Amino acid sequence: MLRHEFRPGKLLAGLFLTLAGIIYAGDAGGAWETPWFAVIPIVTGGLCLAAATGLATRAFRRRRAGAGASAMGESEGVG
Repeated sequence: MLRHEFRPGKLLAGLFLTLAGIIYAGDAGGAWETPWFAVIPIVTGGLCLAAATGLATRAFRRRRAGAGASAMGESEGVG
């Protein structure tokens, strides 16, 4: 049993922000040279992708919950 509901949008947002942190950490550590503006598209794209994933997940769960509720209502009306 899960302790909490799985949220793929938050997972994607966390992954992209972690990637941005790794890029800046590598730059600060001297492993590579990163321009200051390079992370902006990564963060923006990651947040947009996370938002789209969250909206799709919400729509899927609403549709699935609605189908389960209508099936329960039909079985109660039969008896």
